[in-house]
Amino acid sequence: MWAGGTILSYPSWHWFIVCLCRASDKDRAPRFYNTLKIFHAEGIMGDLNDDPEQKLLDEKDLEHAIINLLPQKNYDLIISHNPTGEYTRHLRHEEISRAVIKLWYEGKISTNELWTFAYRDSPNERYPIAVKTANIYHSLDKKNWLKKYSIITETFGFDKNSWEAKTTPKEEAFWKFSNSSDAMNWLQNGGILKSKS
Repeated sequence: MWAGGTILSYPSWHWFIVCLCRASDKDRAPRFYNTLKIFHAEGIMGDLNDDPEQKLLDEKDLEHAIINLLPQKNYDLIISHNPTGEYTRHLRHEEISRAVIKLWYEGKISTNELWTFAYRDSPNERYPIAVKTANIYHSLDKKNWLKKYSIITETFGFDKNSWEAKTTPKEEAFWKFSNSSDAMNWLQNGGILKSKS
């Protein structure tokens, strides 16, 4: 949904995709692994709680799950959720972003760059749109957008009139950080950036 076009745009990169929830979901898990094949990526699912009521997870359990699912400690790039979520609102996305930034800041994972999704609600609606002023903003070419849309509608099986299908962004945007202190300061200041740097 948030970075699929970027993954498709860089097929020579070695992608490892981590989903922290729903490993035991007999419907969702096979769809996730089928998507990895489309991306020519590796990946893994965890089984943290992702029930609709979205109760807060224990911070240490979440951090432990992230570390245990990652195949290594050092990366060239990590892409994760935004601490303010991608739309109003998804608590699990917010928690994951905070945990990733904290783990990076504490040196428990390392990366040359961290990108967090940069989306906001469209005016008067809950459809997320990419933030044009984010550090990285690009429109997907038709081929990659159609492939991403096909993953949502065919691989994951969302109806073409569903929120997920209607939401599938044609633009992708990210806030980019090259050091963990900047990311932590940003997190502590509410996780909102206003312009390109």
